[in-house]
Amino acid sequence: MNDEPGDEEVSGKTALPSAHRSDRGRPAENREGQRQLHLCPKCACDLVHPISYGEAPGRGWELELRCPNCFWSEVAVYDRALVDALEDQLDAALAGMLDDLQRLAQANMSEEIERFARALHCDAILPEDFDF
Repeated sequence: MNDEPGDEEVSGKTALPSAHRSDRGRPAENREGQRQLHLCPKCACDLVHPISYGEAPGRGWELELRCPNCFWSEVAVYDRALVDALEDQLDAALAGMLDDLQRLAQANMSEEIERFARALHCDAILPEDFDF
């Protein structure tokens, strides 16, 4: 249905790229040895998100982080750079979800249009089908 690269159709369903992504096995630290807050240190899931947050004394932020995969959680104070990196990851994840939502909406609309066109072609739609 979609001609964009990366779109696949699997048995009549639209495959979403973000649903197939997995960071399992990735270290929870970047190349500089700095913690990546969006990665779970227990299971390496990339869906760690803040449950609560607030400014901490000094230049840090106190975050309560949670992994929806293994239910790991932690409350700690992180510096601004780590929190900014987490925010960037959350923004990217949100953009991916919005892209997926748009793909699903387009796929659903295309399927509805195809069904309607088939019904029209088979004379299965009558004036009585429409309420005026």
